[in-house]
Amino acid sequence: MRRLRATASLRDLVRETRLTPSQFILPLFACPGEGVRREIGAMPGNYQMSVDEMVKECAEIRSLGIGGVILFGIPETKDETASGAYAEDGIVQRAVRAIKRDVPGLLVLTDVCNCEYTSHGHCGKIVNGDVDNDATLEWLAASAVSHARAGADIVAPSDMMDGRVAAIRRTLDASGFPGVPILAYAAKFASVFYGPFREAAESAPQFGDRRSYQMDPANGREAMREIELDLEEGADMIMVKPAMPYLDLIRQARDRFPVPVAAYQVSGEFSMIVAAARNGWLDRERAIMETLTSIRRAGADIILTYFAKDAARLL
Repeated sequence: MRRLRATASLRDLVRETRLTPSQFILPLFACPGEGVRREIGAMPGNYQMSVDEMVKECAEIRSLGIGGVILFGIPETKDETASGAYAEDGIVQRAVRAIKRDVPGLLVLTDVCNCEYTSHGHCGKIVNGDVDNDATLEWLAASAVSHARAGADIVAPSDMMDGRVAAIRRTLDASGFPGVPILAYAAKFASVFYGPFREAAESAPQFGDRRSYQMDPANGREAMREIELDLEEGADMIMVKPAMPYLDLIRQARDRFPVPVAAYQVSGEFSMIVAAARNGWLDRERAIMETLTSIRRAGADIILTYFAKDAARLL
């Protein structure tokens, strides 16, 4: 077996799993203001950016051959009805329009959720102390349409409400956007690895947690059922989130469903590697490439990762 491992050229020739920058999607955080580029403490090298700065960032991303970006928003104000999520002049909607105008050809995805926009930090309308599933669907559908109207190429609902994909698909079609695909966060788990993101998106729940709508990390069969339901409702692509603690489910999804499979290497996965590398415990570049390769090897066609620029340069 060692004969084909003897040199770098041989190893490259027979390599089974390959990464390309076009497989990566870089998450970005849009915030109000002008000339704003505020580093996120728990995620070094990532920033809350005003729209003008985000356009500059996207020009670099396009030059690196990265597949696209997914946008999250930090609104000027938050309220009980998440109005900033579906406002025509909302922060994400403004960012989409600017990127599509100034960085043509770059694929723009939008995260469709409410947690960044609600004053309580939960993903939907609160009724009797809990998130009301069906009342939340109207907000999600309105957000998706507003993103499509701004020029988003793909909408990606991440809320984990039952029936959200069907509601979004119906509303997009009825609003004149039948060609906008849906990338469903189909198997999104109630994970500890989202911690740094909540600083980035300023979206920590003000009470309770999200375990009544995000998935129990112990449940693999349920994840396959969630994916199946989202595809039945009209999802074009599906996502498993987080990535590395759920490589087995990425593989199961790849083997079972004949659609593009995405995986999200989330903020906690990113921050652990960065922290360990800063302490000299890991080689940063090798850790980046090994983890991304593991996600690809498990079966992910698309990888959302905060390492997109680093990996693109290494490749």
